[in-house]
Amino acid sequence: MGANMANPNPAADSKHHVLYPGTDLRWPASSIWRDGEPAIRKITNSDVWDSLAKGIDDFRAMPTHVFFACIIYPVVGLILARFIFGYELLHLIYPMAAGFALLGPFVAIGLYELSRRRELGLDMSPARAFDVLHRPSISAIWRLGIVLAAIFVGWLYTANLIHTQLFGGEVSTPSQFWNQLTTTTKGTQLIIAGNLVGFVFAVVVLAISVVSFPMLVDRNVSAATAVRTSIRATLENPEPIALWGLIVAVGLLLGAVPFLLGLAIVLPILGHATWHLYRKLVEP
Repeated sequence: MGANMANPNPAADSKHHVLYPGTDLRWPASSIWRDGEPAIRKITNSDVWDSLAKGIDDFRAMPTHVFFACIIYPVVGLILARFIFGYELLHLIYPMAAGFALLGPFVAIGLYELSRRRELGLDMSPARAFDVLHRPSISAIWRLGIVLAAIFVGWLYTANLIHTQLFGGEVSTPSQFWNQLTTTTKGTQLIIAGNLVGFVFAVVVLAISVVSFPMLVDRNVSAATAVRTSIRATLENPEPIALWGLIVAVGLLLGAVPFLLGLAIVLPILGHATWHLYRKLVEP
């Protein structure tokens, strides 16, 4: 009965090849497995698109865009206020916007809870998202959230360091900064170096979080177990996980264009979709 509750339609996943620990789990994924940890499924790109479609369906059934707008509007206000008083942080606007991808898995924990409740046929009113605070693994969720926050701060520090090394510490107006970025060799170097380093940060966060946060909401496991399972899922499904990372990046980019306000819709959809991707990747 418990297995059916965790996966209401097991037959739907029968096409997946299950990688049971200790048997056909390949290196390097097998090297980080610990006895008793869950099995990983092999999925396809179609499973990724199906997870996205289910995420959209969850958002339609449980719209939470108002809640996210209440978070995003103050952020936009702070950015605009900073522009009024000076341009010291101008070069960090893009890194900060891109950094949403690094914090997103933690921000979406309430959405995983809502998708979990809908899957089980429980009350799924928006307020139930806060029930995640009472999940058995909440302390592990907070610890892993702190890790993501540290990675986010590290990314901003690195982006600022790259800019300082190329352009020094002088403050530029928006027009000056744009001209530096688009008409100078240093501007090209900043774009290339910044995006390459940002890509590394994004890959690390994707690997450790694509499964870990939904798993911590779903099960009473340690943060280390959740991270190892997430890394194993990534190593065993590199192409689907890469596709998912691309979907997240494009979605966040489109959502960030109108002063970040589109994120009020994009973030909930990606959050719900992540839950369904977790269901496909990890054996109940």
